[in-house]
Amino acid sequence: MPAVDVVVVSFGYGHGTPPEATITLDLRHAFRDPHVDPRLRHMTAADRPVRLAVLRTPGIRPLMKATVAQVQAYRKGPSASQIVIAVGCVGGRHRSATVAHYLARRLTRRGMQVELQHRDLAKPVITPLAHPA
Repeated sequence: MPAVDVVVVSFGYGHGTPPEATITLDLRHAFRDPHVDPRLRHMTAADRPVRLAVLRTPGIRPLMKATVAQVQAYRKGPSASQIVIAVGCVGGRHRSATVAHYLARRLTRRGMQVELQHRDLAKPVITPLAHPA
């Protein structure tokens, strides 16, 4: 089995310290949170309505494109090693998991060996009271 070139980890800032990473994407403030829609709140990125809501958010697709370009630039360096991309949102169930999934797909399509991890996808929904303003 070939070595893993890139590890993509989704996580929720509300569930603990972010993982150590080469690149960290913090989706909490710049991108609409599907959690605010009661119909989507208890769903995850495994559910199509959540994925569509995230992918239709203005700026998400350009961010993924730019991140792929950043990974490609790192890999061209003279001492290229494994790259870890940490993608975080509040709970780790909607935005971060969706973006991590699609980043992994894009990188795989470019010939990289990619490992995808969802650290907090199965953790409980963070209540609106604990949801940062």
